[in-house]
Amino acid sequence: MRLATVLWDGEPIVAVCIGNSILNLATSVAALKRPRKEQPPSDMLDLINRGSPALRVVQDLCREGARRLAKGTWEAKARDPIVRPVDRIRFLAPIPRPRKNVICLGRNYAEHAREQQAEVPSAPVFFTKPPSCVIGPEAPVTRHSVTAQLDYEVELAVVIGRKGSNISRAKAYDYVFGYTILNDITARDLQRRHMQWFKGKSLDSFCPMGPWIVHKSALRDPHDLRIGLRVNGDVRQAASTGHMVFRIPELLEVLSAGMTLEPGDILATGTPSGVGQGFNPPRWLQVGDVVEAEIEEIGLLRNRIIAPARRVGRPRRR
Repeated sequence: MRLATVLWDGEPIVAVCIGNSILNLATSVAALKRPRKEQPPSDMLDLINRGSPALRVVQDLCREGARRLAKGTWEAKARDPIVRPVDRIRFLAPIPRPRKNVICLGRNYAEHAREQQAEVPSAPVFFTKPPSCVIGPEAPVTRHSVTAQLDYEVELAVVIGRKGSNISRAKAYDYVFGYTILNDITARDLQRRHMQWFKGKSLDSFCPMGPWIVHKSALRDPHDLRIGLRVNGDVRQAASTGHMVFRIPELLEVLSAGMTLEPGDILATGTPSGVGQGFNPPRWLQVGDVVEAEIEEIGLLRNRIIAPARRVGRPRRR
């Protein structure tokens, strides 16, 4: 099940992808005259917060929507109130504005640590990105004038589904809602200048995410997926999520020790080797580049690099 936040007649709504069609949860509930208690979620965070009962309603809507699409009762049209074609919809980040900072992992793939001439860590290395830098598929990434060394990092992101702390590895997946793709855009020169990772990874537009959340029930094994990234069609990163140094159960156990995780929290699990910094000479992102981050069984996240907006100066006094 692929759950997305999309623009529908100019308004952000929660939708479900069924094949090449997008099902509007709100209008489908009304069309099917579902009970009042089955009212659609106001946004993705609301859906995650409601837990299993809301998810069962969505699953029922998916099954009924697929049945009606197959029979031709519903037909995906550009202005249809219930179902529209995927290619006529603008996707936003699945959670357009996370409640808290996005939690990220540094050097969680051994080859990536080595290409940065760093040791493979003996414990997970956590840092964060602010909600303000989250953008969706096809949204532009700004090559801000404060950096000359813009880099990319494709990552599998875990979306938390339940509140919990001191989570054991054995129970870790009980707290997972689903998975999405995240591109940890980074200004390497800012990393070095400020001697930490937050500033260089937190500029506006530096957290593309999407195109949707794949519910955990639809993913056979999050540690057996091809993960990669292309720049203008050129393969830069190609690996498997099975190469992570610290896997999801251990990450959730360590992260939640004495620290409460909440529904909708996002954990990006690190990137494999092949980042621009690792080439000799480095291959930084430039204005006009198209970056495609892809993970098997989840999808493809595409963004273009653009120049910063020109500042409009104040009129001179005469």
